[in-house]
Amino acid sequence: MSWWKEGVVYQIYPRSYVDSTGNGVGDLRGIISRLDYLTELGVNIVWLNPIYASPNDDNGYDISDYEAIMSEFGTMADFDELLEGLHQRGIRLIMDLVVNHSSDEHPWFIESRNPDSAYRDYYIWRDGKSGRAPNNWVSVFSGPAWEYDQASDQYFLHLFSKKQPDLNWENPDLRQDIYAMMRRWFERGVDGFRMDVINMISKNPSLPSVGDESTLAWGGEHFMNGPRFHEYMQEMHREVLADFDCMTVGECFDLDVNEGRKLVGEDRNELSMVFQMEHMSLDHGNGKWDVQPDWSRVRLKEILNRWIDGLDGVGWNSQFWMNHDQPRAVSRFGNDADYRVESAKALAAVTLTLPGTPYIYMGEEIGMTNVAYPIEDYRDLEIHNWYNEQVAAGQNPEALLASVHRMGRDNARTPMQWDASTHAGFTSGTPWLKVNPNYPDINVAADRANPDGIWHWYRDLIALRKARKTLVYGRYEPYMIDSEQLFAFRRQDQQGDFLVLINLSDERAITRLPESVTELAWQVVKNNYPGHDRIDALKPWQALILELTD
Repeated sequence: MSWWKEGVVYQIYPRSYVDSTGNGVGDLRGIISRLDYLTELGVNIVWLNPIYASPNDDNGYDISDYEAIMSEFGTMADFDELLEGLHQRGIRLIMDLVVNHSSDEHPWFIESRNPDSAYRDYYIWRDGKSGRAPNNWVSVFSGPAWEYDQASDQYFLHLFSKKQPDLNWENPDLRQDIYAMMRRWFERGVDGFRMDVINMISKNPSLPSVGDESTLAWGGEHFMNGPRFHEYMQEMHREVLADFDCMTVGECFDLDVNEGRKLVGEDRNELSMVFQMEHMSLDHGNGKWDVQPDWSRVRLKEILNRWIDGLDGVGWNSQFWMNHDQPRAVSRFGNDADYRVESAKALAAVTLTLPGTPYIYMGEEIGMTNVAYPIEDYRDLEIHNWYNEQVAAGQNPEALLASVHRMGRDNARTPMQWDASTHAGFTSGTPWLKVNPNYPDINVAADRANPDGIWHWYRDLIALRKARKTLVYGRYEPYMIDSEQLFAFRRQDQQGDFLVLINLSDERAITRLPESVTELAWQVVKNNYPGHDRIDALKPWQALILELTD
C-alpha cells in the first residue's frame, strides 16, 4: 500500500514555528532544531507552507521565485539540511505548490507587462468594458478581481490580492514551465505537494459576469472545477507525478463528491487525495464572517460520511479540523473555555480514527486556542481588507472584530507555544505576530510534563493508528447518524475490530447502539475519562476507543 495512506501529516507554518535568529520570524533552522520533537510525537509526513522567495503580500502565497528560498527563512543549504534530517528520521516532506497565481514580482509577470512579450500570455489580460473591468467578479480578498495596468491599457485577473495575478493555464508553455519546476523539486528529494486552490486553475474561457454587471459578485461557478481542470491534472500526472513515488493533495473549494471521485480515482491518474472543504463551512451563515456557533453535528457527520462512502473503493480521503487558513480547532469545533483538554482530545480521536490520511496542524497537539486582538495587532491581508471594507460601508466595528476573533486566519498563525518563557520560547526577539497571551499555561513543555495532557493523547493515538492497520484500511460503519451529540462508528477487517464513540457536546450523551454491537466483548483501548468506561453513556466530550476481544 502507499506510504501516504498509512502516514500521519504534521503541518508547519514556518513563519510561526521556531525563530533561530531572534528577528521574530520562524525559519528553517528553527524547524531543524525541532526534528526530534516530530519523531517523538510520531508523525511521519511534514507539510511545509511556502518557503519560496516572496514579497510577502500574502505570507508567502505570492511567489516571486519558485526555486529560491525566502531570505527570512534561510538558504537552500538550510533546506537541504532540513530535508536530509527529516528523511534520516523516516519523515517525508511535502511542499506547497502555488500555481493558480504568482507574485506580481515574479519575472514572468514583470515580463508580461509588455504586450509584445512571450510571457504576456502567461497571465490573464483582457480589455475593459465601457470603462469598467472585463467582468464583475469579486476577489477572495475583497474588492474587484481585476487590476488595471495603465501602461498596456488592459486589466489582469487576480482572484486573490492584486499582487497575486492569476496564471493562464490555457498556455501550454506555462504548464511545461510549471511541470519542469515540480520535477526539479522532486529530483532534489521532496516527497510530494499540497496544491493550493488547485481547482481554480481552469476558468471559463469567456470569463462571463455574474448577474448585474454593475455589482461585484462571486464568480466561482466560472473559475472553480473549470472545463479543462481534469485534463490539466492528468497532464501533470503524466508529465511529472507518474515518475516519482509521491503524495499529492489538492485544496479544493466548492468540490462535490462526484468531482472528488474523478480527482482521486485510482484509475484516473490525477491526485492522491483532496481537501474537501465542505465541513469548513458548517458555522458560516451568509458567508465566512457571519458566524453561526450552533453548528450541526448531524450535518458534520453527513458531510464526512458522504465523502467516506463516496470515495470508498475508488480513492483516498483526508481528515482534518484546521489548517493555516482556518481558526483553531478547539475554539471552533470544541469548547476552549470549559472543556479545552477534553474537547481537544475528542477532536483528535475523530481525525485519527476515521478513514483517510489525518492532518495535524502545529499547536493542535497541545490544544492551542484562538486569540482576541485589537484590529491593529492582526497581520493577515484578508482580515484587514474585509474589516476596512465593512467599516467603510457603515458596519459596526465591534461586531466586525468579534467575527475576526472567531474566524480570522491569524488565529492559526500565532507563534507556536513551546514553553512559559518570554514569547513562549518562539523567539528571543519581537515576534512578527503576537503570541497568544495564554502561553504560560498552554505550551508544549507543560503539556508534555502532564501524563494526561493533550500531547500524550495525540502521541498515543498516532502510535495506535500505526500499529493497528484496521484504523487505516478497515471497513467503516457509522451508527447514530441522527445524533446531535455522538459520533459513533466501527472499523473492522480481518486484523481487528474497533468501536469508536465520541461525544462532541457539553452534555452527557446516551448511546443507542444495535444489540449486535453492545452484546460483544469490548476492551477499552483509549479513554479521555479514565475509569468511566461505560459505552451506554458518555461524559461531555468523552472519546472512547474500544477493541473487540477474542
